[in-house]
Amino acid sequence: QVQLVESGGGSVQTGGSLRLSCVVSGTTLSEKCIGWFRQAPGKGREGVAVMYSGDRRKTYANSAKGRFAISLDNADNTFYLQMNSLKPEDTAMYYCAADEATWKCQYGSTLRTDYLDYGQGTQVTVSS
Repeated sequence: QVQLVESGGGSVQTGGSLRLSCVVSGTTLSEKCIGWFRQAPGKGREGVAVMYSGDRRKTYANSAKGRFAISLDNADNTFYLQMNSLKPEDTAMYYCAADEATWKCQYGSTLRTDYLDYGQGTQVTVSS
């Protein structure tokens, strides 16, 4: 059974930084789509950053470009989201996810949200 557990969320002020972690068990992260997604109150889930682990190809939402960075540590079966220059509009529940259907992240620039396995989420709150 695949399990993903997020950590690292919290409350910060505008301009602050957070590093989210996602520990994965029950599968390896080789040749997978992995990613970070978020959902603010009253809004749908949106993709923030995804990576194809095969070649480390990354895709970012426009709102995340230049501020967020997704990374992967295969040895620890963990991936991360470094978030800098946080803004109040980044406030949301953040989820990590993985999927073995590599076509979901390998090509193009669309951030799909229909990943197979999601974690429970970690809250990020940015105050002004």
